[in-house]
Amino acid sequence: MTVVPEPAEGVRLQKVLANAGVASRRVAEDLIVAGRVRVNGKVVTELGSRIDPENDLVDVDGTAVQLDQSKRYVMLNKPRGVVSSMKDERGRPDLRRFTDDWPERLYNVGRLDADTSGLLVLTNDGELAHVLAHPSFGVTKVYIAKVEGRVSPQTIQRLTKGVELEDGPIAADKARLLSSSAEGGGSLVELTLHSGRNRIVRRMMAEVGHPVVELVRRQFGPLHLGTLPVGRARELTKVERGALLTLARRDSGAVDDSSRQATDASPGDQETR
Repeated sequence: MTVVPEPAEGVRLQKVLANAGVASRRVAEDLIVAGRVRVNGKVVTELGSRIDPENDLVDVDGTAVQLDQSKRYVMLNKPRGVVSSMKDERGRPDLRRFTDDWPERLYNVGRLDADTSGLLVLTNDGELAHVLAHPSFGVTKVYIAKVEGRVSPQTIQRLTKGVELEDGPIAADKARLLSSSAEGGGSLVELTLHSGRNRIVRRMMAEVGHPVVELVRRQFGPLHLGTLPVGRARELTKVERGALLTLARRDSGAVDDSSRQATDASPGDQETR
């Protein structure tokens, strides 16, 4: 009697990498043998290795690989006047109009207030959304603020040293003056922050005597707005997805699992507004 062996569990690693679009199966084999592939943080060099694509985490050269192709990651250049909600109870313009091109139910990662435009991430990856919006994660954001008055170098220094607000002190990670008009045209200031406090840029600039006239978020973690027009959305590139997933995985342990929401991709409320 011939005994038919049980099929090995999982999928061959090189096939998983090829299916994820990392490289052809032959090139993926070379990456594995060269020790450039890790599974759950451990280097794997055996070509016969099998993994569970639904549960295992894979990275190549330290960059995370997206294995779950059902997950969608979209960058939106949110216009002013649009609230960061998929359904606004007050009937104001919301984000639903920007998700029509994708069949998945997408949600925003964090928030931008209605008067702020710029980079917003939309996804159906609930775990990533929660980690990136969680206050303990402290993802870096870069803003360009058009403000009233002529900003001095001393004011820029004050922003980085810290100002006192009603909910405690706050300092910009970086601040620089992009332009300043002596004729009353206002100034452009670039601020880099990791704080998730409400309307923090507007409150900081008001505290130093330069109220914000216009505010744009140009960067969110590794993602840059680039030339994406206002009101347009696009899927993240493979490189951008890898960078975002790498960032999320790097510090995901800092988030208390007991506070993690179910994977419904509900956005956090702590994003800088």
